[in-house]
Amino acid sequence: MSEPKTPSVLFVCVHNAGRSQMAAAFLTHLAGDRVEVRSAGSAPAEHVNPAVAEAMAEVGIDISAETPKVLTAEAVQDSDVVITMGCGDACPYFPGKTYLDWKLEDPAGQGVAAVRPIRDEIRARIENLISELTSGDHG
Repeated sequence: MSEPKTPSVLFVCVHNAGRSQMAAAFLTHLAGDRVEVRSAGSAPAEHVNPAVAEAMAEVGIDISAETPKVLTAEAVQDSDVVITMGCGDACPYFPGKTYLDWKLEDPAGQGVAAVRPIRDEIRARIENLISELTSGDHG
């Protein structure tokens, strides 16, 4: 019997400095090696949003060393699920992929107090995503 393929997820937002970084960090933290995780931005920032890094540190996840990455067609092709967060038409489309669009407030320019509810919403969505990815057709 062959091992089931590890599902892979790509999170995309414009700057890859906030929402997609939080989502990728939560998925990595909560799913471990059960899911392959990528994140990218259509116009990546130079650094992760400091308020986002602070909000994640409050829940024990350090993303301060992460670097925003540019979105490539290869990253999309290599992923089973592509979750966009406000990048609209910048995301390349490939048939056979699962595309989800998560409507989340943009934490750019906001303080840590405003980031916390976005962080908690992302965590809840990630927990649901993990149960979808790791149930049924993968086991």
